[in-house]
Amino acid sequence: MNVESQILQWFDHFHKYPEISWKEYETTNKLAEILDALQVSYRRFDDVTGLLAEIGEGDEVIAVRADIDALWQEVDGEFRANHSCGHDANISMVLGALLLLKDEKLNKRIRFIFQPAEEKGNGSNAMIDRGALEDVTHLFGVHLRPIEELPFGKVSPAIHHGAAMFLEGKISGIDAHGARPHQGKNAIDVTVAIHQALKNLYFSPFEAYSAKLTKIQAGGENANIIPGTATFSIDARAQKNAVLFQMKDQIEKDLHAIQQLFDIEIEWEWEDITPGAEVSKDAAAMTREGIIEVVGMENLAEEVITSGSDDFHFYTIRHPEVKAAMIGIGADLAPGLHHPNMTFNYGALAIGAKVIAKTLSNSAKNN
Repeated sequence: MNVESQILQWFDHFHKYPEISWKEYETTNKLAEILDALQVSYRRFDDVTGLLAEIGEGDEVIAVRADIDALWQEVDGEFRANHSCGHDANISMVLGALLLLKDEKLNKRIRFIFQPAEEKGNGSNAMIDRGALEDVTHLFGVHLRPIEELPFGKVSPAIHHGAAMFLEGKISGIDAHGARPHQGKNAIDVTVAIHQALKNLYFSPFEAYSAKLTKIQAGGENANIIPGTATFSIDARAQKNAVLFQMKDQIEKDLHAIQQLFDIEIEWEWEDITPGAEVSKDAAAMTREGIIEVVGMENLAEEVITSGSDDFHFYTIRHPEVKAAMIGIGADLAPGLHHPNMTFNYGALAIGAKVIAKTLSNSAKNN
């Protein structure tokens, strides 16, 4: 079986059997099975999913990360795990790069980080805590890009993700009969006020940012009961980390003010904060060189700036000495990332694997 066919076979498997964050048990088992067949050494963990694999020799390490979890979302009327963010593709491209490199003579070790729970925003921290960056000088990532960013065949040397944070909240008011609204404290009124407060956030027009409600749950089966209790989620994003933390402060001020206005209790907690990208010029130059060697200068794209976020950037926030860049793969991906029916041109998988392999090979052969 040639490399392209093997990559597609791997992709078909991971696409068919998606698993949500921190529960990627069979995905990890399958990765271990593949690595055993390739006779590649790896390390698993007793307390978390994911694994670290390694090839080559030397004191220094070049690393590449593939995220392995799926989203939980409604697909054709049914809630289930779904790889609508393309992590099944990321796994397959990185495995393809490993297959291309495993018999090469390398002056450095190459570490393959198969990371859980990117969608929860904290899987990278779990890998860091378990030694994923020990002796690492350069780190690379890879991700398919939506068609409005990159068409099929084009490859970007770096993705500049924005910063993101996610809030989970609960409103505690008082239930009331629909005919006697004055006796209750309507949680839906409070969520509407929160929604409007988010729409009234204003920062410099030269900065990219957004904040929105992404979940509201209130009421039961009866239409004649005013719900006093509701839960909600907020998704806030900014291109710069500093703007994100300004947003966080203002959102908390608004929640305190709304709490007083409606004389109810609002509890909230910031579940995850994902930092914006810190792209190394040195690492991006390496990915640029690999792209040109594989697909030519005509298919080298500009660095991508996106409002999306990725916990990949915790690696460099916690280890600023590590030089990192994430490669963006054009795949005609549509309708978009996280759309339940997302699809893309599968020809992008082989391109991605070859670009990753060339970038890693060049990096691992330089003394």
